[in-house]
Amino acid sequence: MTKLLLRLFVKDYSQKDNPQVRTRVGKLSGGVGIFCNLLLCAGKLLAGTLSGSVAITADAVNNLSDASSSIVTLVGFRLAERPADEDHPYGHARFEYLSGLAVAALIILIGFELAKTSLEKIINPAAVDFSLPVALVLIGSVAVKLWMMLFNRKLGKYINSGTLLATAADSRNDVITTSVVLAAGVIQWLTRWQIDGYMGFLVALFILYSGIGIAKDTISPLLGEAASPELRQTIVDLVSSDPWVLGYHDLMVHDYGPGQRFASLHVEMDSSREPLACHERIDNLERRCLREHNVHLVIHYDPVVVGDSRVDGLQQQVQSILTGIDPRLSIHDFRVVFGNDHTNVIFDMEVPASLKNQEKALKKQVEQGLTQANGETYYAVITFDQGAFQ
Repeated sequence: MTKLLLRLFVKDYSQKDNPQVRTRVGKLSGGVGIFCNLLLCAGKLLAGTLSGSVAITADAVNNLSDASSSIVTLVGFRLAERPADEDHPYGHARFEYLSGLAVAALIILIGFELAKTSLEKIINPAAVDFSLPVALVLIGSVAVKLWMMLFNRKLGKYINSGTLLATAADSRNDVITTSVVLAAGVIQWLTRWQIDGYMGFLVALFILYSGIGIAKDTISPLLGEAASPELRQTIVDLVSSDPWVLGYHDLMVHDYGPGQRFASLHVEMDSSREPLACHERIDNLERRCLREHNVHLVIHYDPVVVGDSRVDGLQQQVQSILTGIDPRLSIHDFRVVFGNDHTNVIFDMEVPASLKNQEKALKKQVEQGLTQANGETYYAVITFDQGAFQ
């Protein structure tokens, strides 16, 4: 069914890395969500009114909030496709994250209201008229929401959309909450226990839980979370595929919304190679990254000395000293300035967060280790980098 809907409503749906295709997929999800949730809301409101069940009515309002969420998602994808302008040179793709945050706020607000209604029903319980038509409505709702969960999960994974995956998680929670409401009706019908208010309160808690989870997922990229390991590895694999690249470091990825990612990276090349030729190869890597992975990559060229036995030996000694301290420590941009009474070793060191504020101690250990190993005086000139930017 998912592939059929993609074929019918998404032009060129196989080109999932195309921003326009991504927007069309998001619109499809929003449109299907609006239709299905309004249909479920109408059915449950009728069932809740006929039975007098606050839990069923609460579940109906939850579906109404889901329909509103789908509208927000639809608008968010529409705004996110707007091109870059003078005021927003990196585009508007973060509107997708903002729409997810708006959905979360709406869900949390409705969850609080439903919790209040359910508490009133717990304090003042009333009998629920549970019947076969009501049960059929709830069973049908579970089936529809289960399909919507699978539908949005497939679309979310297809275009790597956190918003659509959050929508799928919300549908999963709806399956659970509606099942709880159905169980409450069956239990009351069999035992005459008036637990409708308690079940309605549980539904409200699930709605709140879903809203808070979606809020966390959408706030994180807005705050500047780290790039996914898969994306980092993709960039590294592309750069490392060039035989002239001897090493890389300081990879930073900036996310301005899905399809609008910018990255910067330093690559090391043999200083004896022609600089213009190195520059040309770097240009080709940047173009490939944009063409194949839709990432705007900027590469900084670091020429390094290759084949000097003294420099190579000192670099190996420094790395050995650091590995003995912590295997996560690594160095790059290694240079040496030999003098008459001392030698300067100059390099960058990547320091994990757990060793932050220990820079002076690390510098001292490197200097002492080199001096003891070689019987000469060494000074370490170190630039410390965050370990997250490898």
